[in-house]
Amino acid sequence: MYIIAENIHIISPKIKQAIADRDAGFFQDLAVRLVDAGADAVDLNVGPQKKHGHEILPWLVEVVEAVVDVPLVFDTTNLKAIEAACETVSKAQPIVNSTDARAERLETVPPLAKKYGTKLVALTMAEGMIPVGADERVSIALERLIPYMLEIDFPIDDLIIDPLVLTVSGCQEYCPECIDAVRTLKFAWDPPPLTNGGLSNVSNAVPNEMRPLLDRTYMVMLMGAAIDMVIANPLDTELMEWIRVVEERDESSALNRLLVKLHDRVAAMEELQPEDVDMSDPEQEAIWKTVQVLLNKVIYTDQYLRL
Repeated sequence: MYIIAENIHIISPKIKQAIADRDAGFFQDLAVRLVDAGADAVDLNVGPQKKHGHEILPWLVEVVEAVVDVPLVFDTTNLKAIEAACETVSKAQPIVNSTDARAERLETVPPLAKKYGTKLVALTMAEGMIPVGADERVSIALERLIPYMLEIDFPIDDLIIDPLVLTVSGCQEYCPECIDAVRTLKFAWDPPPLTNGGLSNVSNAVPNEMRPLLDRTYMVMLMGAAIDMVIANPLDTELMEWIRVVEERDESSALNRLLVKLHDRVAAMEELQPEDVDMSDPEQEAIWKTVQVLLNKVIYTDQYLRL
């Protein structure tokens, strides 16, 4: 599993202040810890930064590249900032995050990514509401995103389709559809495009103490659908352990066997069954309940997951 570290994000007050202070040491220490924890790439999310993005993002690139060698992800809607970062990066092939199928994005971001030879995240979103159904999301990829990439001769190997992970709190019906979209995209084009998801989006607006289990459980389910990469928190040691358990098929404990079973059920287009779970084990019962919510079988409430 390819992990893009989500931790450098302007929404964090600490990150925002460190950017304002141009605190290079803060970002270098964090970047090293992220890579040491297992990050394959580091996301640099500076937000729109309309006034100073073209200065901030290349500065961050220089600072982070001084201490790590992994690819960097340029996560902003500011095209001037992206271009400045592309002109600054000197190590691994970067990733631009992101375009979507709206004309104003599709006609500007992919040509920029092609010019600088970057990988490109493309969201399955067009004009209007974000589509709920997996078929709608896949259709946007097959009918709008990929054809445009072929039209401008953008390498499909460098295209990353993101079918949009959305929160279980308020958008619960999107959760199983995103899994189905990931699965379908692996068979809908030859060669199949890479797929990506913003993992922690699934637990947005959920009480903080309940977020980790939602993220970790959804991670295993997305792995069952054969997702290629996620934007996630590598400093969540339990999350990284669950990924390891599934990848290595480590069935050395009852919990591990349940995680492997959950992965395999999703891979086989099946649902986790009660007989797969030891309901006398509170940890296994919590995973079972979390899966029911993520599959939209039980209406999400904080109380249900707490009990």
